[in-house]
This record gives sequence, C-alpha cells and structure tokens, in this order.
Amino acid sequence: MSVSAQALDGVYGKPAAGLRARLEHGVDGRWQAVGNAETDETGAIADFGTGRLARGPYRIVFDSDHYFAGLGVSAAYPEITVVFRVLSELHTCQIQVLMTPYSYSLYFGDRA
Repeated sequence: MSVSAQALDGVYGKPAAGLRARLEHGVDGRWQAVGNAETDETGAIADFGTGRLARGPYRIVFDSDHYFAGLGVSAAYPEITVVFRVLSELHTCQIQVLMTPYSYSLYFGDRA
C-alpha cells in the first residue's frame, strides 16, 4: 500500500509548500506515528518514507496552525486530520486538502 498527499492554500490560490504532516497507524485503539513529511513546492508529499503499509486504519495529521502562523494568519483549527482505511497491501490512495484559515475540503482517491 502507498499513500500520497497534496495540500493547496485556498487563500492565496497556490500549493501549500512547507506544510508539515504526520502519518499514523491505528493499533489496539491507539495511534502510532509511522512517518513524518513536509510538502514540497508543489504542495505534495509523494512518500512518507515508510515503505509498504499493512492493512488497517491510518490517519494523516496536517499541521495547519504552523502553516498559517508562518503566513501571519490565525487559523480556527490547529490540525486537519484525515482518517482512512487500508484494505490491502496493493491499495493505493491519494489525499488532497484545500485549506483556508476557517474551512477545508478533502478529496480521497482510492485505487485497489
């Protein structure tokens, strides 16, 4: 399984470069960090450096507070969390986030 992500800044209409994100795996009712990454100049994270992921629940936590603070803007929410399930080791997904200081929208693309 692989997961990639992209973040877009809806205020300035550009990729959200430098946005920190954390990938976590749900194990026995607890979230365990699997990888950390930061979006590149296109707002993308191609790989969290984890290799193949096992089946089960995962989440990506985007640090929107740090990103918007760097732009001199206060955000209403400190994090954007996207929870999803990996169905098989062949599973591939793409997560996209369009964010502003007071709202965000998500896209989850799934290819089994």
